[in-house]
Amino acid sequence: MSRPLLPALFGEALGTALLLAAVVGSGIMAERLADGNAAVALLANAVATGAALVVLIEVFGPISGAQFNPAVTLALAVRKHLPWSRVLPYVSLQILGAIAGVWLAHAMFDMPIWQTSTKLRTGPGQWLSEVVATATLLTVIFAALRTQTQTRLPYSVALTVVAAYWFTASTSFANPAVTLARALTESFAGIRPLDAPGFILAQLVGVGIAVGLDRWLNRVTPAPLPE
Repeated sequence: MSRPLLPALFGEALGTALLLAAVVGSGIMAERLADGNAAVALLANAVATGAALVVLIEVFGPISGAQFNPAVTLALAVRKHLPWSRVLPYVSLQILGAIAGVWLAHAMFDMPIWQTSTKLRTGPGQWLSEVVATATLLTVIFAALRTQTQTRLPYSVALTVVAAYWFTASTSFANPAVTLARALTESFAGIRPLDAPGFILAQLVGVGIAVGLDRWLNRVTPAPLPE
């Protein structure tokens, strides 16, 4: 489906900004209210992120495709669901939108706008988690495209993200734009700028795995039986 470029770019920027405002803002609120209980804070952060994703994908899906994620954009281009000419504009606006969303969250909670994180997130377990989280997310998206069940996609994506908050050691960033933006917040959702490249590289590996798996599934999945 070809969408007008300018509205699509606006949708990607605004949607990604609101997503990051939800991720970072809910993390700030959760940390303040959880009284040191990290499990409660993570649960609140995960639920708020999932709820926001459902709404944002429903709202911006018809406008831009509601990708909000350079990994998704790249994977869709590789699978020929998106023209390559749109990859750079989409990714650029996703990154700018993500940063704006972090700054918006800071402003809402009366925090300094410009920050950099000191939260340590590194090591083989964290990197493997990002590979798994990204590949899982993309596999869910590809499955919806392959089986023509896009109407359930907002809920499938949101549930995948909420689950991955808990079953991955990295709490499932699975998004290069999110990773870069979260390096700019000294809050519950932050990541040290030094650790961001490792996460992004792992996410790109996850893209490759998901694309390869989808191609294999397209070859081996039998055609539906005639009714």
